[in-house]
Amino acid sequence: MKFSELYDQLIRLDEHNQIEAKTCGSEVGKSLLETICAYANEPGLNGGHILLGVARDDDPHATKYKIVGVQDPDKIQMDIVSQCSTLFNHAIRPNIQSEEFNGHNVITIFVPEAQSSEKPIFFKNVGLPKGAYRRVGSSDIRCTDDDLLIFYQNRSVETFDETVVIDADIDDFDSSAIEEYRREYAKSNPDAEVLQFSNEDLLRALGCTKKLDGILKPTVAGLILFGKTAALRRCFPMMRVDYIRIAGKEWIEDPEKRFESVDMLSSITRLIRRVQTMILEDIPKSFSLPADGVQRDDTPIIPTRAIREAVVNALMHRDYHVKGQVEIIRYSNRLEIRNPGYSLVAEERLGEPGSETRNPKIAAVLHDIGYAETKGSGIRAMQRMMEDANLPAPGFESDRQKNQFKVVFLFHHFLTQENLAWLTQFQHHNLSEDDLRALIFVREKGTITNLDYRNINNVDTLTASSHLRHLRDIYLLKMENRGSATYYTLDKKYLKMVPSNDTKTSTFSGKRVVTQTTLSKWLV
Repeated sequence: MKFSELYDQLIRLDEHNQIEAKTCGSEVGKSLLETICAYANEPGLNGGHILLGVARDDDPHATKYKIVGVQDPDKIQMDIVSQCSTLFNHAIRPNIQSEEFNGHNVITIFVPEAQSSEKPIFFKNVGLPKGAYRRVGSSDIRCTDDDLLIFYQNRSVETFDETVVIDADIDDFDSSAIEEYRREYAKSNPDAEVLQFSNEDLLRALGCTKKLDGILKPTVAGLILFGKTAALRRCFPMMRVDYIRIAGKEWIEDPEKRFESVDMLSSITRLIRRVQTMILEDIPKSFSLPADGVQRDDTPIIPTRAIREAVVNALMHRDYHVKGQVEIIRYSNRLEIRNPGYSLVAEERLGEPGSETRNPKIAAVLHDIGYAETKGSGIRAMQRMMEDANLPAPGFESDRQKNQFKVVFLFHHFLTQENLAWLTQFQHHNLSEDDLRALIFVREKGTITNLDYRNINNVDTLTASSHLRHLRDIYLLKMENRGSATYYTLDKKYLKMVPSNDTKTSTFSGKRVVTQTTLSKWLV
């Protein structure tokens, strides 16, 4: 890409995981080399661009950048090439271009992602792990021992769920769980050849056992899928699901009423069913009275399949290398499902066809029995089902730095009478419907990201970024962090409810809602 195209993207999106701006005077600084190292290392990023001769505007509230130029572009290029060849354990070959832009000499650097066999790339004089860097959002983060394990794991064709569990044996399998798999798979594919195998051959075919020194041993996938509870507790005590009830809208809002927690640990299919049942029994219900009936019908406000998709996603795609639990947090206004392991699919591609999983053996078995499609359809299905239920689209957050993925379901539609009344305080700003939804979303959830804005308003990344910056520029939202890790919060002074007794029925985006008279012309 040309400098002008990258600079335009920088202005609209700010720094993010694939674009970094640096001033770079007359010397190649350490910060530039750390970014080069991070781009070369980051798995699945496919490299990134660095713009030299660009500085952030002096106004701390602005995201605009200005061109300051590079003093001696020829010397800088030669220094970069030389240091990339000698300072790292493997030579990095960046693509460097110099050009004139707005009367200044500027440089564009593209750093390709290194081959898996070469990673981690690190500074030779520092060593590992501190000499290696990863690109997390718009930041270059020094690697930890856990990061190194990810690099070494990616060198091999063997994934973590295929590795042998040393402290386990064949007796740790639950035969009833295996029979359950046979029954469920037979429903969709009764002629499947593997169903004719003995249990021993079946487990080997599914990647649930491997030979170690001539002895069959369970793999991580084997125990997760078919392990006895005692074996799971012994080998994977933290790979449980914690269901947590919070009385308010914030984590431990009242220290006198902390939370209630239920911990669950069992083979994955049983765990999915148990977790799903607990959620559906606990979340708010809507009710109806059938025309030909006398008994009301109570239905969970969030569609059952949307809940199952989220639970399956959390357990199938979680990072089992991380010794941490899946957390399901039931707040008064929303449900959050958090699992260790960021999404291997980029945020902008969430909901598109295609799937990437860090646990292919586990995913294959869940696909066999109809729990997972493995085609990337789960997220889009959740979005569609929530829309059909007249509820906000679920929020998705993938955090590489925390190595966490989160799904958020809100319990009610944005356009309640209370929320519409609350919006009256922003009437003078002449905001769009999309911006109004964003303000209500951040009021309910506490934060909003670019991905959240796109989900609730069905817009592209650039539009979402532009609208969020506008809300920040008129001081309704406050921006935290930068780049792809950016999120926005609502100024606390706007949280106060605006009371009004004057209401009437109006229409908003095709839905019949109750709105204040003062909002009727503004919102309709």
